[in-house]
Amino acid sequence: MPVIVVLALFDAVMKAIAMWKSARNNHLVWFVCIAVFNTIGILPIVYLVLHKQNKL
Repeated sequence: MPVIVVLALFDAVMKAIAMWKSARNNHLVWFVCIAVFNTIGILPIVYLVLHKQNKL
């Protein structure tokens, strides 16, 4: 049971961060995919890694 709770929290946090960033970057397709598909945090991580911006 604790593993399910941890995975659910992890997925919610990653999904919220990725949806926020995709909305700010006007990536509508990514936003919809992240909102619709439940991938236990994998799709949001892929988005965040692919669209990482380097700040100098």
